[in-house]
Formats: sequence, C-alpha cells, structure tokens
Amino acid sequence: MAGKRSNGEETLRKRPNGLWECTMMAGYKDDGTRRYKSSYGKSQKEAKDKAEAYKRDIAAGLYIDPNLTFREWAQKWYDGYQDSVSPTTYESYGYTLKILIGAFGQRKLNTIKALDVEDFLKKLRTDGKSDSYLTKCRGMLYQIMHKAEANDLIHKNPVRFAEKMKSKGPVRRKEAFTQEEVQILMEQLPQDRIGHTIRLMLATGMRTQEVLALEPQHIEPDGSCIHIRQAVNMVKGKPHIGPPKTAISVRDVPVPPNMRSSAVFLREQAGQFIWDSAVPGQPFDPRHFRDKYRNALLRIPGVRMLTPHSCRHTYVSQLQALGVDMETIQSMVGHADIEMTQHYLHVQEEVRQAAAEKFSKTFGISR
Repeated sequence: MAGKRSNGEETLRKRPNGLWECTMMAGYKDDGTRRYKSSYGKSQKEAKDKAEAYKRDIAAGLYIDPNLTFREWAQKWYDGYQDSVSPTTYESYGYTLKILIGAFGQRKLNTIKALDVEDFLKKLRTDGKSDSYLTKCRGMLYQIMHKAEANDLIHKNPVRFAEKMKSKGPVRRKEAFTQEEVQILMEQLPQDRIGHTIRLMLATGMRTQEVLALEPQHIEPDGSCIHIRQAVNMVKGKPHIGPPKTAISVRDVPVPPNMRSSAVFLREQAGQFIWDSAVPGQPFDPRHFRDKYRNALLRIPGVRMLTPHSCRHTYVSQLQALGVDMETIQSMVGHADIEMTQHYLHVQEEVRQAAAEKFSKTFGISR
C-alpha cells in the first residue's frame, strides 16, 4: 500500500510494463523535499533484493548518488571553502567556478570522465585563453573532484587522469632578485618606511597584503619575530582587514638578526598599522604601496624592476640555495600547497630560527 514512508521504509507495486518497483525514502534533497530511490525487478523478490543491496551500500559508504549534479556539488564545495581562504581569494574563486559550472553544471557528477576534462581544456585553449587561465580552471576542478572522491561521491578523480595541456610558449619562471641585487638593495634602500619594509620583505618572504596589515603588537619589541594574524583584502575595490590568504598563512616569522632593526623601526613609527592610510581605521591600499615600491627601486642603479612579490620568490630561492629543506621553507612563508600543507605544520621553531640565521649570515650587512 502506497503512502507516506519513513526513511528506508519500502513499498512494492507492479508497473504497467510488468516490472516490479520497490520504492523507499532515501533522505532529503538540498531544498528540503524528500528524495526517493526505486529499484526494479522482474519479480517482487528481485526488486526487493536490489533495494536491500542499496541499503547495504549506503550503510557501508559504497553508494554513489547517480543524480547528484556537478553544479550541486561544486556549489557545496565552494560554500564550504569560504572560511579557509581570504575574501579576495574566495571572490576570485567565484569567477572560476562560474566557468566550470557553465561547462559541467547539469552533468551528473559521477559521469564526468578524464576525456571530458581534456575536451573542456582544449576548448578554453581554442577560445584563446592563457596558460594561467587553464591552470586555474584545472586546479579548481581538481580540488572539487578530489573532495568528491574523498567523500565517496565518485570512484576516482577524472582530473588526475586527464592529459595536461602543453604550454603555448616557453614556461616563464617566477623572477627573483640575484644575490648581488639583494646586497645592493640592503645597502642602498633609504632609511625610511618604504626602505625598511622592502628589506623585511626580502628577509622574511612576507606577502604585501600581510605587511600592510601589520599592527605594532604584531612585531616583537626587539624585532626578533613578526606574527602574521591578518592581511589586507581588496573587497569591491577597497582595502579591508581580513584573514590571511590561507589558514596556514597564520604564522610566526623569525626575523634575521641583522634585519631586526628594520622591524623595530617600523614598529616604533607605526600608528594603527605600520602603514596607515589617509582614511582612519582603513589599511593602506596595496596598489598605492606598489607605486611607492617602484619609486624606491627606480632610485637604485644595478637592480631590476621586479614586483613586490618577487621579494617573496627571492627569499624562497635564497633559502633553497642555502640548503634549507623545503618543509621548513614552506612553514616560514605560509605557502598552502594542497598536498604538503599537513607537513608544514610540524616544523619546530628552532629549525625556523636556524634558517633565519643562515639568511642573516649570507646577507651580513652591518646595520
């Protein structure tokens, strides 16, 4: 007899085509309406056996919902990602998500294959999209499907098996200052706020957004350590204080001994932030900082005009050259590599201090 069913309760009926249908309530959809699962067989027993097998798979975590669409899962993944990244990063992810949903939105999640991923990337390339655009789309699609695989929603991540697109041109390496350029900068940068800030960026690998969010209490009185607890995020074109780029970006950065005077200088001349803006309570705009950075470098001969982020690349490359292991470097710069994040969390403080000492000895500027 048909009627309202509790979760897992079955009803049997014979369909006009002669097959038996065993229907049960199988939970609720995202919109709160009931979800039903039907199993079919040539006999009552066959239909009921299939329904029982379904219930066993559910209990064992083996069942994959064939009706779950990519759009439903991708949106759920995106909503859950909000607390683990900065507002700026989250907003930028939203643009990429729209591209992915446009390509796979109504597809059943468990029907997307490696070939589908390859066709999607080829179409982006045909449409003239850049290598970095393709990399961003592939990376997000990988994360979405990786989470689905981890939750037993698909058997395997199709992106992992999709052939990577070849670059349209030579791969551009991230640029870093040479050791000689670092020496020149340390010696010739002005003894003012921008000069000391650039020195610290070279000596700690901090991101621009992290530097601009520093308040006096984030710098130890003796300049030995900087505590990264927040960052400047651009929201609708205006700078706001928010969380750092990723959870692992919250960290304590050891300052090389010969750079601690720069940290102390910035701490002592700070207002609410070490870089105050003209608007009370509002952090300094990263775009205006880049202008001041460029003006400072223009006055120093023998140094290339690289971006502020190149200071971070320089720090990493110099530590690598000094023999500091990658796990320690990742911990010091707060780089949230998806596959290695868990390793970065276990680096001991004395190891990080030793790495800072190595940097200090290499760039032994007497200041």
